[in-house]
Amino acid sequence: MIGFASALAHDGSTQKEEMQTMIHRIDATVLFVRDLARCTTFYRDTLGLQVKNSDPNSVAFLMEDRYLLLLEVSAAADLISSEANALLIEGGPRVLLAAGVEDVDAAYEALSARGVTFLRPPTDQLWGLRTAHFADPEGNLWEINQSIEAKTER
Repeated sequence: MIGFASALAHDGSTQKEEMQTMIHRIDATVLFVRDLARCTTFYRDTLGLQVKNSDPNSVAFLMEDRYLLLLEVSAAADLISSEANALLIEGGPRVLLAAGVEDVDAAYEALSARGVTFLRPPTDQLWGLRTAHFADPEGNLWEINQSIEAKTER
């Protein structure tokens, strides 16, 4: 895959130069969590994800060809050679995980019945998606979505 990067020329103009892209896909999303057991219960029992493997500090769920991992904050600090208190996970959310579903309204009803509290019910967006939003027990934001066209074809 080839991308373009802008570079500032000596005369102040911008030039585009071709560059080779090193990153071709994202294989996993890792969420740093404080309460691994509570989050595992939410993702496994409430969302219905299948546990692929786990250890005392992490749980991995395989979703088609991508992994969603829950990782204890202390283990995350060890992983990146940092102190746990240096990993600032306080404050507001810094990521939103968007997941395509076959039918947003049906998924909304099913998840609501399992106790998920939605921040926003199914809503048609100007950019062509029908979306609904919720948070996991630690405040990580999720969006479930489908194409509005797919919804009207049903």
